[in-house]
Amino acid sequence: MARKDSMDRAGAAGMVVFATLLAANQVVVKLTNAGIAPVWGAGLRSVLALVVLALWCLATGRRPRGITRTLWPGLLLGGLFSFEFLVLFVALDLTTVSRSAILFYSMPVWFAVIAHLFLPGERLTPRRLLGLGLAMAGVVWALSDPQSRDAGNWLGDGLALLACFAWIGIALTVRLTRLAHAPAETQLFWQLTVSAVVLCLVAPLFGPMLRGPEWWHWAGLGAQAVFVASLGFLFWLHLMTIYPASDIAAFSFLSPVLSVGLGWALLDEPVGPGFLGALALVSVGIVLVTVRRRRPVVVPEAGGI
Repeated sequence: MARKDSMDRAGAAGMVVFATLLAANQVVVKLTNAGIAPVWGAGLRSVLALVVLALWCLATGRRPRGITRTLWPGLLLGGLFSFEFLVLFVALDLTTVSRSAILFYSMPVWFAVIAHLFLPGERLTPRRLLGLGLAMAGVVWALSDPQSRDAGNWLGDGLALLACFAWIGIALTVRLTRLAHAPAETQLFWQLTVSAVVLCLVAPLFGPMLRGPEWWHWAGLGAQAVFVASLGFLFWLHLMTIYPASDIAAFSFLSPVLSVGLGWALLDEPVGPGFLGALALVSVGIVLVTVRRRRPVVVPEAGGI
């Protein structure tokens, strides 16, 4: 499909679907954790997603290229991916989906600060600084909201923030190493292969790996592997080849909004007026930080799945 200068209805619909998928994934992870221990579940998800990637490559003829050339950055990428989902899955076992989403999906804001310091051409303009301030204020407000605080867990919140920074590490690795020129299949290969090995090996260190799982726990794990960790990521990268990165980045605010909504609707998580106000600040801040009119900037989301 030809490259387009702006987002059209089809692209917008695709991004809404993708953001909804990411938000629903947080709920699915929390529900799946009830039957399958978090780290073991994250490892199995990577194993299953690697199988899906292999089937995808066989069906399309697209194969990971440059594996040996990207060995060291690939191992780093996979290590960061492993750490991200280890702490994120444990975080969702401890705290609410709503609080986790606010922290985890604040990634574009933190990324803007780090990019300003370390990446050429990534300066913080007054508009982006305003967005940064609004988002930071929103995060503090959300964490201090009485209703949300009583249902949350500070250790879980801290782990969700660590996952956010691991995601930033993934973004920087892709931007600053040979992986920048590698196809999506190669990037995904390294993330899934390394995490499948690492997470499955360390899972026994976190206690019993099964918690009396039923069929729907396994179904949730399979859905994560197929629709998020493999095909979901490939779908997002396909959209990136068609639409401007800044237009796609503008949709990043939807994931925390939808996660909070789904946490409230499906898990009965407390969401008061104060928390909703904080969420609005974070969302507006993310939009101000990510959207650019002339020189689009890629805000990586691959690690967010």
